[in-house]
Amino acid sequence: MKELLDWKHITFAHPFFFGLLLLIPVMVWWYLRSKKDDSPSLRLTSLKGIQGAGGKAGFRPVLFVLRIITLIALTFALARPQSSNTTENIDSEGIDIVLAIDVSGSMMAEDFKPNRYEAAKAVALKFVDQRPTDRIGLVIFSGESFTMCPITIDHNVLKEQISQIHSGMIVDGTSIGMGLATSVDRLRFAKGKSKVIILMTDGVNNTGRIDPNTALEIAKVFKVRIYTVGIGTMGQALIPEMTPTGIQKKLRQVEIDEPLLKQMARETNGKYFRATGNKQLEDIYKDIDKMEKTKIDITSYKHYAELFFPFAMLAIICLVLELLLRYTVFRSIT
Repeated sequence: MKELLDWKHITFAHPFFFGLLLLIPVMVWWYLRSKKDDSPSLRLTSLKGIQGAGGKAGFRPVLFVLRIITLIALTFALARPQSSNTTENIDSEGIDIVLAIDVSGSMMAEDFKPNRYEAAKAVALKFVDQRPTDRIGLVIFSGESFTMCPITIDHNVLKEQISQIHSGMIVDGTSIGMGLATSVDRLRFAKGKSKVIILMTDGVNNTGRIDPNTALEIAKVFKVRIYTVGIGTMGQALIPEMTPTGIQKKLRQVEIDEPLLKQMARETNGKYFRATGNKQLEDIYKDIDKMEKTKIDITSYKHYAELFFPFAMLAIICLVLELLLRYTVFRSIT
């Protein structure tokens, strides 16, 4: 019964049978006409034999109603109502991705709105939403590196970790080599069809136990593709700094090791990007999203359940009931 009430998922295999419903107006017209033409043609000397027939005559239209219901139910049965539901089997060749984000103090620079930190977090969150079938992890680095989230398909956890990135989380500095090495380590045993690192920095490698070139060679061994993003305007940027009198904003020269970032991308079949504003940074992530496409095969299965039986039973019941009434209760007046 629940399936019969769910009309959103009901279809008809033979809808052309609904043309039979056009017979209803004809039947009504014929019935009304026959009643109008009905006139007494028999004279009786006594009413004793038909006593009680007048009361039954008042219910005579019941026969016609039963006939109409029979036609409607039979029409629906012949049209073969079916409930359907669809199941999908999703087969995905996922990509394993690590977002490596520089969290050094210079990321507080306000050449992006409201600053580089918040701009980087915003585009990273949007990027994660665009990759529902991929496993993604998060590595942060400055003077050292740290895995905030191993590669995972649970993107809610990942997005929570991205939102919690802030200045001063780890020792200050810029260790690109450490950030890259930690990211590669997260991907060593990944089983995706490809392994990708998106490394974002606004500085030059100036500390760390692992040299960037060494980390690059490790990435090549494990066949990791690297997309590098240099973040920062050309020239100078306003950066908040702690002084004895409090936080002051000072102009500092923007220095990005573009030759190193280009080398990393070139030698791993990736690409280098330079972002000088929020819109450009967002476009860069969109470009990376287009280049790293995940193959998704969706197979749909549609299941049908026949619902004609209740209508067929209703038609039979109404037809049998009409015949019984016609030849029993209403026999003397028909």
